[in-house]
This record gives sequence, structure tokens and C-alpha cells, in this order.
Amino acid sequence: MKQGTHPEYEQTTITCACGNVIHTRSTKKNIRVEICAKCHPFYTGDKKFVDSAGRIERFKKRYDKKK
Repeated sequence: MKQGTHPEYEQTTITCACGNVIHTRSTKKNIRVEICAKCHPFYTGDKKFVDSAGRIERFKKRYDKKK
């Protein structure tokens, strides 16, 4: 391996906005993220539907079976 071309691979901490701290190794120090596996809706099971301008209602109205 050529000397001086590869970045240093060292201990780092990843800090989420929710307060979760993960210790790992990386080429960057002290990484801050907005969302992690502990607070992400996909992993926690909290499903949130953001209905902007009635999109869901328009879809249901368009494709709902006629009675």
C-alpha cells in the first residue's frame, strides 16, 4: 500500500438529533445526523401520512369503485 494516499481510519461518534449516540470507525470525526434507526418511522413502526392538498382523498375519489 502506498504511504500517504489513504485517509486515517479512526474512532468516531455519530450523534443523532434525537440524542442517540453511536460509536464506530470512520475517516471523519464527530458526524451529526438528523435521523437514525432509533427514531426513523420505518424502523419504529410510527407511520405518519403527510397529506398535502388532499392527495389521498383525490386518489380515493378517482379510483374508488362506484357503488
